Amino acid sequence: MKAHRITITKGEQKPPFSFMKVIRKSIKATLAHQGVDLPCAVDVSLVSEAEIQVINAEKREIDSVTDVLSFPQLDIGPGQALSEVCDDFDLVDGRVLLGDVVLCYPRALKQAIEYGHSFKREIGFLTVHSILHLLGYDHMEEEEEKQMHGLTEEILSSIGLAREE
Repeated sequence: MKAHRITITKGEQKPPFSFMKVIRKSIKATLAHQGVDLPCAVDVSLVSEAEIQVINAEKREIDSVTDVLSFPQLDIGPGQALSEVCDDFDLVDGRVLLGDVVLCYPRALKQAIEYGHSFKREIGFLTVHSILHLLGYDHMEEEEEKQMHGLTEEILSSIGLAREE
C-alpha cells in the first residue's frame, strides 16, 4: 500500500517545524486508529485569522474567525471503510483525496493559552478533530459529540498528547 500524502501549505504564518510534525503525526494516528484501508491524501492550509474568517464567510456563511475548518471530499459515514465508497475515479496519484483542512495558527495559540494546555496538544486536537470530520464524523447531536470527543481523546492519548488533569 502506498503511503499517505499529507501536504501542508503555510500562509503568512511561519510555524515551527515541530508544529508540522504534530500535524502529520496526528493525521497518521487518526487514519490508523480508524483502520483506513486505502492510501489517502490530505491537504492542510495554515492561515491567519483574517484568512480563515474570509473562508468561513464564503463557505459556511458565518462571518467570524474560527480555529479549524474541514472540507470532506467523500460522502462517507462514521467508521465506514473507504473501499466501500471509493472507486478508481476517487484516486489521485493512487490515493483517495479525503479533503482539505484549514487551520488557523494564531487562533490555536490563543486557545492553548485559554484552555491551559500545551500548544502541541491544541494543534493535535484540532487536527484529529478535522480528520474525523473528513472521515464522516460529526457533532451536531449530543451522542455524536460524545463519540467524536471520545475518539479524539483516544487518538491524542496514543500519541502522547493526553489531556492533563
